[in-house]
Amino acid sequence: MKNIDIICIGEVLIDFIGHEVNTSINRTKDYHRFLGGSPTNVAVNASRLGMKSLLVASCGQDGLGEYIVRKLKDNNVNTTQISKLDSAPTSVIFVSKSTETPDFIPYREADCQITENQLPDEIIADAKIYHTTCFALSKNPARQTILNRAEKASELGLQLSIDINFSERIWPNREEAKQVLSEYLALNPLVKLSEDDCYRLFAEVKTEDFIFDYFHNLGASRICLTKGKNGVVLSDIEQGLFFQEAMPIEEIKDATGAGDAFWTGFLYAQLNQKDLEESISIAQRLASIKLQNVGRLPDNINILSQLL
Repeated sequence: MKNIDIICIGEVLIDFIGHEVNTSINRTKDYHRFLGGSPTNVAVNASRLGMKSLLVASCGQDGLGEYIVRKLKDNNVNTTQISKLDSAPTSVIFVSKSTETPDFIPYREADCQITENQLPDEIIADAKIYHTTCFALSKNPARQTILNRAEKASELGLQLSIDINFSERIWPNREEAKQVLSEYLALNPLVKLSEDDCYRLFAEVKTEDFIFDYFHNLGASRICLTKGKNGVVLSDIEQGLFFQEAMPIEEIKDATGAGDAFWTGFLYAQLNQKDLEESISIAQRLASIKLQNVGRLPDNINILSQLL
């Protein structure tokens, strides 16, 4: 019996999300503070679904770091492996509130200061899923820590996972990004990426065939490509292609974190041995709940009852 369903390792930060919808950052006057970072969102969402989640991350020993730890504990996320640093302030990102892919400006400090002593072998051995992001792999020491610990996780039989949330603003060197991703994908993680991620990573529009072939050839056997209002395509090396249309939504209030909600739903379904079509459906339902709410998933509903 393992005591951790999912280890999320990577960026924890504060999202300052603009108050006005579909307004550029240079015209946004007011921002609201939210707990942010893709692996952080997955850890919180997973806990909301009844999973036992552990976040491995670093923040500053400051007011924003205190806020982060408090919010994580409020959401029953295990915070024992979060490092609070005197040497660097908590990372923050200013984000436009958008019904599509939001604009953002990152101010990165503590988030990438993740070291191997934060994730000992015995904790990895007690977990089922090891999840990270392209953002988290973009800087050392977090990059090498994540790669080294991923190898141990693979040896110990964990299911690896990655959200390839590539942005040239976070990782200007595309060729370096591709090389680092190839190291992680050689361990056969579940892969989530969006059309926007692909456009940014390859600096041009690529076909679905190219995208799936590229990442399958690096070692990933199961890849989920999200296409916004055009739905989701999943490619499995053995079972082939699956497509589902996007769920109809009357009003999209905030797209920030929708991909993280989608992927949490997918990982939850896979952990519970759902088939691929049902896994995509559960993922889409969780993403649709997020799209209709600003910031995190709403507190006043039973999330799980809306998915199954």
